[in-house]
Amino acid sequence: MKLALKELDEHRQDEGAMLQKDLLLRIDNITAYTEKVRELDPLRKDKVRTRIETLLAEYVGKENVDGNRMEQELVFYLEKLDISEELIRLENHLRYFKEMLKDDDAAKGKKLGFVLQEIGREINTTGSKANDAAIQQWVVMMKDELEKAKEQVLNVL
Repeated sequence: MKLALKELDEHRQDEGAMLQKDLLLRIDNITAYTEKVRELDPLRKDKVRTRIETLLAEYVGKENVDGNRMEQELVFYLEKLDISEELIRLENHLRYFKEMLKDDDAAKGKKLGFVLQEIGREINTTGSKANDAAIQQWVVMMKDELEKAKEQVLNVL
């Protein structure tokens, strides 16, 4: 009986270590994809600016565009599309998840699930505000990793 309990405990320890390893992999992947999004963000802003200038020149005529007004409107529009805050919060949530995963608290499954929900919110907001196909591809990959992590956290509960 004691041998069976010992073997069961060893099996649970091994399974927990594998779950932790997999969860860290998922979070590290999301972190790497976040960096890709961060690299693409300045290019996205330039594309938006160019697209707006081209459309205005095409429909209104370049000579009819008030440069100062154009700059004001562009700044306003780019602020609405700004994803820097979402990326900062996402990175903080990812870091917190990793810290929590290393914690010895036996009842951390629900907490990990809550942090994954917050990670999901930031990923979704980033995707909806980005308005860029290249960034959307990374967001889809982040969501895929997030779903895999959520499935694994259910095994921690």
